[in-house]
Amino acid sequence: MQTEMEGPKEFQLAAEDTQALADFLRRVEPTVCKALERNMRSHAFEGYEVNWEEDSDVMKCLHLLKHKDLDKELQCTQLSWNRTGSTIAVAHGRMDHQDWCTHKGAMCTWNLDRSAINSSKADVVIDTPSCLMCISFHPVMTSWIAGGSFNGQVCIWDLSRDDDPSIASSAMGEDGHREPVTQITWLQDPDRNSKHLLVSTSSDGKILLWEVTETKEALSLRSGFMLLASSLPAGFSKGGRSRADKEMGVNSLSYVKEDPSTFLVGSESGGIFKCSMNSKDPVPTTESMPSVPLYSPVTFPFEPHNGPVHSVCCSPFHRNLFLACGIDTSARIYSMLEARHIVSVETGAGYLFSAQWSPIRPLVFAATTGDGQLLIYDLERSRNTPMHSLKASPEGREVYCLQFNTNQKSLLATGDASGVTSVWHLSDELTTQGVREIEALADVASMD
Repeated sequence: MQTEMEGPKEFQLAAEDTQALADFLRRVEPTVCKALERNMRSHAFEGYEVNWEEDSDVMKCLHLLKHKDLDKELQCTQLSWNRTGSTIAVAHGRMDHQDWCTHKGAMCTWNLDRSAINSSKADVVIDTPSCLMCISFHPVMTSWIAGGSFNGQVCIWDLSRDDDPSIASSAMGEDGHREPVTQITWLQDPDRNSKHLLVSTSSDGKILLWEVTETKEALSLRSGFMLLASSLPAGFSKGGRSRADKEMGVNSLSYVKEDPSTFLVGSESGGIFKCSMNSKDPVPTTESMPSVPLYSPVTFPFEPHNGPVHSVCCSPFHRNLFLACGIDTSARIYSMLEARHIVSVETGAGYLFSAQWSPIRPLVFAATTGDGQLLIYDLERSRNTPMHSLKASPEGREVYCLQFNTNQKSLLATGDASGVTSVWHLSDELTTQGVREIEALADVASMD
């Protein structure tokens, strides 16, 4: 039997009927417009972001970073992601000094966008004369990073410089910190929006604001505050009665996103305080600085922790909520509007060294522990059981620091007491905001 192959058929468009199409569009226009207006008023998809990346329902460790030439005694003391989220910087020092520091510190950076990452060799290494206790990348200048040392000095480096990366540093002595710098952060200058100030806290109780004078390679003091024992709530004392004019060491600081004149501090005594950048209350102490007066910043004390507060973190999604953790093993959520905490999470995992809200999920926060764990809680699921409990230290050492990546939102980093930095890939569940999750966070804030 023979068959004949038919040739390709010619494709022809149907005859145009412009008038019929116009009539159809006029008929459906009111219905379509009404539906679009209804959708614009709906909150059904509020907070939803399209995820264009490949789905992943697991959380996994992508990198274990440790510069091989570092002193083996050095620990990870703090982490910072740069503005683009591509580079992680690690401060190295020691958190367990009993006396003066005899170590040299270092800062190491890795660019994780590179095709070939050498986990045992950092891209940039900057040595410091004493332990480096804290670091913070500039929010605009991608290559600028600030650091605070155990000897009280604050420095700024430009990582794009090959010869001498140092930009500016604070003076040693009366016009600076006399004890270890515990945290530094960049703050937009309220007088000049194009400029940023540097804020540093220290075990000496001072909170100092610095201006960067790049041409003079120096940091100049703009203003200063002092935290005193008199700010503690009535009836609270740690280890007996303290003089009201005794300084309290500041361990951590966090600014309210919607109101940068308001900030929280966590202290070595266990006290947590709401503070104001506008305070002009004189400090009743003999401590003074030659170039600026010192003021008491405290406007409201909260219920203290039972021991040093290692971390405070304001919610990026609710101006009245903040998170705190410390040596008493509990992570607490407070409202700015009341003294007592509104949620307490008892981890049962030893001391807590760091706690941070997720920059994507309003109901999610992470904490690191003294027994080497990274705990991630989803308050929508449970306030008692972590969503993830991960071994974040290969040797089971203390995990001192963690940092969410606000630009590459699937990344989170942790650093431990053996000097290892772990970079984690977050699951889709942790990087996709749920419907009405912000409203659920508001319900948490209104709890009695």
